[in-house]
Amino acid sequence: MSERSTIFALSSGRPPAAIAVVRISGPRAGDALKALIGRAPDARKAALARVRDPASGEVIDEALALWFPAPHSETGEDVAELQLHGGHAVIAAVLDALGALKGCRMAEPGEFTRRAFEHGRLDLTEVEGLADLIAAETPAQRRQAFRQLKGLIGDRAEAWRRRLVEALALVEARIDFSDESDVPENLVEPALSSASELRKEIAESLADGGRGERLREGLVVAIAGPPNAGKSTLLNRLARREAAIVSPFPGTTRDVIEVHLDLAGYPVTLLDTAGIRDSNDPVEQEGVRRARARAAMADLVLWVTDASVDGGSADDAACHVPDAEIWWLRNKMDLVPDAHTRSDESHLQNEINRSFTISASTGVGMDILVASLGAFSNAFFAATETTLVTRARHRHALQETVAALERTLAQGEEGREELIAEELRSAATTLGRLTGRVDVEDILDVIFREFCIGK
Repeated sequence: MSERSTIFALSSGRPPAAIAVVRISGPRAGDALKALIGRAPDARKAALARVRDPASGEVIDEALALWFPAPHSETGEDVAELQLHGGHAVIAAVLDALGALKGCRMAEPGEFTRRAFEHGRLDLTEVEGLADLIAAETPAQRRQAFRQLKGLIGDRAEAWRRRLVEALALVEARIDFSDESDVPENLVEPALSSASELRKEIAESLADGGRGERLREGLVVAIAGPPNAGKSTLLNRLARREAAIVSPFPGTTRDVIEVHLDLAGYPVTLLDTAGIRDSNDPVEQEGVRRARARAAMADLVLWVTDASVDGGSADDAACHVPDAEIWWLRNKMDLVPDAHTRSDESHLQNEINRSFTISASTGVGMDILVASLGAFSNAFFAATETTLVTRARHRHALQETVAALERTLAQGEEGREELIAEELRSAATTLGRLTGRVDVEDILDVIFREFCIGK
């Protein structure tokens, strides 16, 4: 078998930058480091060194070099790092020099992390947590991703799997040694008891309303209502930029416009939808259809009406999106003579308000609306601190495990020991797939494709 490739890549941000980190991993990492700086530093100690092109001997840069011999490294292989000055020319010269060395090649996206997984430095849920940590845009997403990276669900799944293996061992001992006098006859009963407890624990972890997955994706808030009510102006006010075209003519917004925000530390996706009304224009009809569909799927609907023309009512919104949570926003209050918007924020201390008088164009009443949206986001994601499941893959694996345990208990009622063992084995295998211990080759490429080169 041929020697495994040694990979290298820029593992820091896009140049130019103050510092650039070039990482090397694989069996020739030590040789590569010696070729560039003439020696290998003491393990896990930074050393100042001149980096030279091995072909010409020309000095490229003066950098810090670090050496991490296997298996005590990030990838589990020999790893070297160079902390260089972060200019384009310096980085290009170092990468070119490494590419000219025998057995070295540029890393593919996520390849460093994949090697860490293959060497047991990370399980699959921790890999996904790392990907989420890199992609996190809000403090709440960062906290959740960090908990996953540190094994929140992986450690729990592995503990569950060990308990399943222990229960399986009891049943198999009963099957294989049933004629032995020193083997107790009641081995199946404690195994079924353990399976029942596990089914309950895993089912409880699934009963979280999908909060973990939603935190990764963001809370969806749809801005809906009749045409020319100021929906696009409201979107721009909340986004603090000109994200949508504002026009006095009804029907300007034809498609759904999405804007991603950090609201009180939580991710929120705002949807500006087409004005909902009857129309003979086929394009506008399609826009209205999409508006109704997206509003129905949103976590919250802000139903905006023009208070200067006809205030409408919250019941109007319920007719169009009956299954959604709706807040009624009476907009354009700056055009209503002698109108006063509510400025008292004491209602936020007790419950989230669901009716607002605002002017999206002048900003009157917007502070209260934003504070209420922040309180709603906080309440919506309040339970995520203890949420285990953050991806659809996790949920599917745990649901399959619960189903296998339910079949185990059903077979226990029939006294079918061989089928009990088979269902316990199935449950343990499913949990093994969750952490990547068994049979996950079909999903590895999908997961590691999310990473950038150098990670």
